[in-house]
Amino acid sequence: MTEVVEGAKAPQMDLPRDGGGNVSLADFAGKKVVLYFYPKDDTSGCTTEALDFTAMASEFESAGAVVVGVSPDPVKAHDKFVAKHNLGVILASDEEKSVLEAYGVWQEKSMYGRKYMGVERSTFLIDGSGKIARVWRKVKVPGHAQAVLEAVQAV
Repeated sequence: MTEVVEGAKAPQMDLPRDGGGNVSLADFAGKKVVLYFYPKDDTSGCTTEALDFTAMASEFESAGAVVVGVSPDPVKAHDKFVAKHNLGVILASDEEKSVLEAYGVWQEKSMYGRKYMGVERSTFLIDGSGKIARVWRKVKVPGHAQAVLEAVQAV
């Protein structure tokens, strides 16, 4: 697995999304993409993160960026999550974990001494030419969407 670093070409993705259809990076050629990876729909941290990005959706749009969240949850779970919280971000489903692995966010974690595979909460800012402009790993949710917005505005 290669490390996805700033300046590298963003790994491609083409995944099923909430509401039906697919979403791929090619859909946003020339635009900035905030690609954020999160562990699970409708858990407290993931809900807060999605709500924070939703609250700033118009600001991201004004800055020329689209926000896409990716988790291993199935599309049906995404649809419920979007409806329950009136989310304004695209949610992509990576049940096969191919994109999670391409970005290096499907990792061994441990909780209460038990090891398991899961998503390391991470965000990648992809510029209009398809290159990684910024990387945030081991994201702490409070204030994260604001920090990402400031980075988008600076790119």
